[in-house]
Amino acid sequence: MDDLAYFQSLRENNTADDNTLYILGKLLKERKKYSEALSVFGELMMKQNEDLNDLVLREITEINALKSVDTAPVSDDTSDLPGSPETPALKVMRGNSSNVYKLRNPYGADVTFKDVGGLEGLKKTIEMKIIKPFQSPEIFEKFLQKSGGGLLLYGPPGCGKTFIAKATAGECNAHFRSVRITDILGQYLGQSEQNMRDVFASARAHKPCILFFDEIDTLGFSRLKSGNEYMRGIVDQLLTEIEGIDSNTDKLLIIGATNMPWDVDVALRRPGRFDRSVFVPPPDIEAREVIFRLKTEGRPIERLDYRQLAEASPFFSGADIEHIVELAAERVLDEILSTGDEHLLITQRILMETLASEKPSTMSWLKTISDYVKYANQAGAYNDVEAYLSEHKLK
Repeated sequence: MDDLAYFQSLRENNTADDNTLYILGKLLKERKKYSEALSVFGELMMKQNEDLNDLVLREITEINALKSVDTAPVSDDTSDLPGSPETPALKVMRGNSSNVYKLRNPYGADVTFKDVGGLEGLKKTIEMKIIKPFQSPEIFEKFLQKSGGGLLLYGPPGCGKTFIAKATAGECNAHFRSVRITDILGQYLGQSEQNMRDVFASARAHKPCILFFDEIDTLGFSRLKSGNEYMRGIVDQLLTEIEGIDSNTDKLLIIGATNMPWDVDVALRRPGRFDRSVFVPPPDIEAREVIFRLKTEGRPIERLDYRQLAEASPFFSGADIEHIVELAAERVLDEILSTGDEHLLITQRILMETLASEKPSTMSWLKTISDYVKYANQAGAYNDVEAYLSEHKLK
């Protein structure tokens, strides 16, 4: 295991201290995994370590500069904006801030629920809570129900919350815009709040639109747990945008995703905000079978029994399965380099042995959430998780 994998494992197991997270962020930055590095630094910033705050902000600024170098120039011609008759399948749009956001073609979304293997219960829940109101708003208007609003997706890391959000946008035939903490944070006083306003203003201008806040806990971190006045302003602005007097959210759906719903500010969970929550569980057996097929596609493999692999990997996330396939591939490559036999393949036996040597990363998250279910579920926020834990005898 190299340094990066080692530090990532510490973070996944919730055993990483602040210095470890800082080193992990630096390693990810050096390997040009900028989005992952920003996620780590965003998590670290929430901890408000006075010894590291300035260093972390400097790293975030440098990464944003590095990312901007790779960003293609954006035309100021308004004919490039979505909704223009000559709009191609993918366009880049600039708001008032310096951040750049990519929008999908709302009439040719290339990700739908057909691309999501298994998880039929989850898809049905989202269809009833989100998709139907978008497709038949007139029915819901009779009952004074909005077709927009806020939805919180939560669950273990690596289980496809972002992909589910994209597929939801595809099913709704809506624009999809992903927002991360680095799209919001600014260097100067008031700039972050302005960036937040710009994001919402642009989304409202291109309705129907799904605005996706990845790792919403980094932007909407509980103000009771944080003493950071800088971040409190961002949370306040987010609340204002979601439920302000002048904020029309009809046909604007706001989806937040988090691995740590207990860290999301309680005000964001109130009615009219992220008042609908959907638990995204680890992939079921059908989903795991699909994931194994996708992750082994294009690799030198023997004929595999994907069903057996899926049955042998309960509670493994999509990221876990990808890791298993990578480990199996590394094992075959090592053997090729030592024997010189370039015809060796990834076999069923190697994958099964690799599976037997690894544990699903979701178990630590499920153990943590089980404590919240037991001691902090008076309002029923985690009823879906409670049902899942009972079904799989994890309580």
